Amino acid sequence: MVYQHWNKYRNEYLASVAATLSVFMVVTTNAWSSPALPKLLSEDSPVPMTADEGSWMVAIQAIGAVFGPVIAALTVDHIGRKLTLLGTVLPVIIGWILIGVGDRVEYLYVARFLFGVSYGTVYSVSPIYLGEIASDAIRGSAGTLITVLAKLGFLAMYSVGPYLEYRTLAWISMVGPGLFVVCFIWMPETPFHRLARNDDVSAEKCLSWLRRSEKVSEELIAMKASVLISKEERGSVMELFASAYRNNMRILLILVFSMQMTGLLAILGYAQTIFEKISTNLEPEEMSIVLGAVQMVAVIFPAVLVDRMGRRPLLLLSTAGTTLGLLMCSIYFAIDDGGGNHGWIAFVSLMLYIVAYGLGLATVSFAILSEIFPKNIRAYATAAFAMLSALIVFGVAKMFQIALDEVGPYLPFAIFGICGAVSWLLIYLYIPETKGRTLDEIQRIVRGKSVR
Repeated sequence: MVYQHWNKYRNEYLASVAATLSVFMVVTTNAWSSPALPKLLSEDSPVPMTADEGSWMVAIQAIGAVFGPVIAALTVDHIGRKLTLLGTVLPVIIGWILIGVGDRVEYLYVARFLFGVSYGTVYSVSPIYLGEIASDAIRGSAGTLITVLAKLGFLAMYSVGPYLEYRTLAWISMVGPGLFVVCFIWMPETPFHRLARNDDVSAEKCLSWLRRSEKVSEELIAMKASVLISKEERGSVMELFASAYRNNMRILLILVFSMQMTGLLAILGYAQTIFEKISTNLEPEEMSIVLGAVQMVAVIFPAVLVDRMGRRPLLLLSTAGTTLGLLMCSIYFAIDDGGGNHGWIAFVSLMLYIVAYGLGLATVSFAILSEIFPKNIRAYATAAFAMLSALIVFGVAKMFQIALDEVGPYLPFAIFGICGAVSWLLIYLYIPETKGRTLDEIQRIVRGKSVR
């Protein structure tokens, strides 16, 4: 049965993995701050900086990420999903070169900003690409690949970053963009985009390759009808605020809040710094590797379960575990006086948080995002998602360092935990189940219409 499933959807999975290597590429740029920051703040720093400059270096990538969705919105329907994704390689390469040769903090600011531009673009376009090439039966699994490759990127950087010389790490990191280009350049554009450009012949070839079948005329007709409707109802960014899409936007805002206000990117960006405040038998570098490995394993299960258990159960289980792990960490940091050997409590709590977050928030959210908006405004919706996420991440990342230095780790962890509890309630009240539904059926469900 597994072989039959793989044989049927093999090309769709290959294209999905190749596309999400772009996520691996940009996530390594984000994870870089964890092993790099302790080196940059050390006495023999290759680029001397203060703690405040270090926090700006971490946070400024989020500012660049705000511009990524704008670029995506302007290009994704004109030059296509594929070329837009391939274009994200250039800022990443320039950024690594700046880190490799730069000797002032300004070089790092520019590099991180460029990383952010690619980061925001990739996270805007990749859900669209996956949503348009995947069959209904595997769309959820394909969507979770975004997070699987993201966690692989964190694991790779956490595993090699602490043990490589600062500038050597920058040059080695160029493997990411190279691997993405080599794999993805052979993959097809989405049939939806080809049809939108009135290239029916190319659309049929793309669809036939993806479905591994010549009998795609019926699906192609349905796609063409969807594209024609989208052209007739050509959207604009202002349509996101129309009453017809009120429920869609509410779901988007809940996903943004749940993913970003529970603090994952701040915690991962400062992972090694946080671990230095925990007393265990493991070194901070070793704890970072364990964290990366746990992340990697945790997100594999949703890729299998999302099309079986459904979206809602995984999201609710995820937010419950996330909240518990964060609040346990906050309690540990609040009562720890540095004299005990109970750091394993905080470490286990962080692992619980990572596992729970990966089970749903980090994976299922992207599957839902690729489903809930119609094609005519999907690009604007994913752009809005990425921009809002970037703005929140910037604020969280900057304030996280201030809270660590001025108050203590217990405060940000407590705030993240409270936000997790609020997220659970919002998901329970407002996010519907979309498992096994077609995109048209999902639109009716989101608008509150029953579907048999």
